Formats: sequence, C-alpha cells, structure tokens
Amino acid sequence: MPTQIRRMDVGDIDEWVRMRACLWSSLDAAGHRAEVMAELGKDHHRAYLALADDGRALGFAELSIRAYANGCTATPVPFLEGIWVEPDARRSGTGGALLSHISAVLREEGYAELCSDAEIDNITSHQAHAAWGFAETKRVVYFRKPL
Repeated sequence: MPTQIRRMDVGDIDEWVRMRACLWSSLDAAGHRAEVMAELGKDHHRAYLALADDGRALGFAELSIRAYANGCTATPVPFLEGIWVEPDARRSGTGGALLSHISAVLREEGYAELCSDAEIDNITSHQAHAAWGFAETKRVVYFRKPL
C-alpha cells in the first residue's frame, strides 16, 4: 500500500516515462517523453504517482479532462486515461489508493464522475475497474475505412 500519492511534475519524468512504457507499448521511451513534455503542467492533463515509504514508485495514473466521453452524464468530464501498478505491488491496494486520491481531488474541484475505458478483451482491467467502483456503461466496437 502506498504511503504517499501526489501529482507528478518535471522531477518525475524519467520514472513517469518508464511506467508509461510498461503500460503502453505502442510508443518507445522517446515518444512517451515527448508526450509527457507536451502535457506537463497543463490542467487538462494530470498524472499521479503512488510511492512506498522508501520512496520507490509503486504505480501511476493519468487522467485528462475531456469535453465528452461515452457513457458520461456531465461535461466536461475527467477521464482515466491509464493506470499502472508495479507487478510486485498489485493487489495491495495501490490502484485503489490512486483512484481514491484522484476521486477526492476531482470532487473538491466540483466534478461528479470519473470515466474510463478498457479494451473489450481486457478482462483483468474490467475486473479492476469494477473493484474500484466503476460501472460499465456501454460496449463499443470502432471501425475504420481507408480512403
């Protein structure tokens, strides 16, 4: 269980990039660094870090404030873009602690809900979201037609 959860800042970039690369393999480290640098300090994009009592990073969560999200009832809406916990810290309450902290911050800011998504076949993520108090709103299959 983390002993501290705080918003990430410029001093966390190396750890942030490392954890992002573990969660999203579609980009290399340079791509993740570029994305972090582009969003750093902007209020519509935030990241939170969970730390152990020895200062070791246990996990992180990123959220953005979107104009709209499928299944939400209010706009704008905070959207959980991703959450990742170190393998040896999973099932220890780290993910839940991150979401509890984020939820408290968002409530203080006047938001009424937090939305998220997961790949349709990512059952582990579906189960985690349910454990964190999320309710499924709808399922969507996206299509693409090259022109």
